Amino acid sequence: MAPSCHFCGEHVDTLKRQVSVMRKEIKNLRQMLDTATRTHRKHMLSIESAVSKVGGVWELEKSCPPPPLISPQAALEHGNIQTLPIGYIHSCFSEKNGTPRQPTVCGPSRAELRLQHSVFNNPDHALVGLEHFSHIWVIFLFHKNGHLSHKAKVKPPRLNGEKVGLYATRSPHRPNALGLTLAKLDKIVGDTIHLSDIDMIAGTPVLDIKPYIPDYDSPCSRKTIGLEPCQSNADPAALLPSEPVKPQLNEKGECQFDYSSNPLNPLAVLEEVKGYVSKSDLSQLNYDREQDSADLQVSERDRGPCYTEEAYSTIAGWIREPPVASLEVRFTPHAQTELAEFLPTSQPGPSDSDRPRFRFLRSSDEAAAAIRGVLSADPRSVYRRTRCKDKLFFFTLDTADVTCWFGSGFAEVLRVQHIQCPVDAT
Repeated sequence: MAPSCHFCGEHVDTLKRQVSVMRKEIKNLRQMLDTATRTHRKHMLSIESAVSKVGGVWELEKSCPPPPLISPQAALEHGNIQTLPIGYIHSCFSEKNGTPRQPTVCGPSRAELRLQHSVFNNPDHALVGLEHFSHIWVIFLFHKNGHLSHKAKVKPPRLNGEKVGLYATRSPHRPNALGLTLAKLDKIVGDTIHLSDIDMIAGTPVLDIKPYIPDYDSPCSRKTIGLEPCQSNADPAALLPSEPVKPQLNEKGECQFDYSSNPLNPLAVLEEVKGYVSKSDLSQLNYDREQDSADLQVSERDRGPCYTEEAYSTIAGWIREPPVASLEVRFTPHAQTELAEFLPTSQPGPSDSDRPRFRFLRSSDEAAAAIRGVLSADPRSVYRRTRCKDKLFFFTLDTADVTCWFGSGFAEVLRVQHIQCPVDAT
């Protein structure tokens, strides 16, 4: 029995090895098929481009029946839309490498969006009133994806190789290559919007912009969601108290009023108590109310978007506590000296100066903060982080080419060199 069992064990091990080899071959075939599919798409696009240049498309349309005409309204109902960029981003990031994956990663990052005159005859008219908002939503296209393939599960860099569903991430490789970012609105000059806190590279086509409104867009601002909706056509008399509001004296002899009978209309209550308070006191009450409202609006604008109110919204745990920790960022003395040589774009000086000059960043300190923001979030891919032996990393920030290397828990900036002609696609 023993020799027979030994023979069976060897046979099972052989089958297991064969199955393992078959699985590897199937995986290789799938990768080859994906590569062939992408290559085929590229070849078809090049062929269509070549044929259109020599007029072959017109001959092809003559031999083939024309497609049925569809009205724009019917196309919208079927989910078909022809995109029309309203402008293109001019950004301090000219390449994908080193560009922040989220807008809040690098606060000093800046960009400009100039509206196309082909969309509006007077582009600046379309921006009237937008200056009253501190942040805007920017809807754009991921035009540097490289390939149009997408998968149901992806590996976010912050998950360090673990897979999660595509729609639980903000991966740029999606069935529709649409991007959404929340940018800080610094100022508007004519037809140009100046932005900061951005994560878009130069040349990004922008499809639309919308103002950010905390009352509608932030769950932590929706504190009155359980209240009954206001009736716009309600009778104003119904909001008045059924009985006049009488003043009451507290223990100190001060005059107090009971607002509980009509909490929805404090102005009506003020009207009722005019007979019991002086005009100066009433004016002070109105001033305090207006001042509180103004202070609230200022605080909302300064505070900006709210992300961490757990009472009103929840997010995945790996967003707040990712497996990839933030890195310490260091500068070598040589890199600090090189960075200090840069002049901000707004500082006056001779145009023929030998010192390099930024286009978007306002100071060397702001550039250092931007570099720290980019590197502390570890912009490397999972492959470069876990498998690549080369620890050097290069990225472009404004007119500076940054060279650094990654160690255990830190990133160190080695060089900050000036780029004479940075890439800025239009």
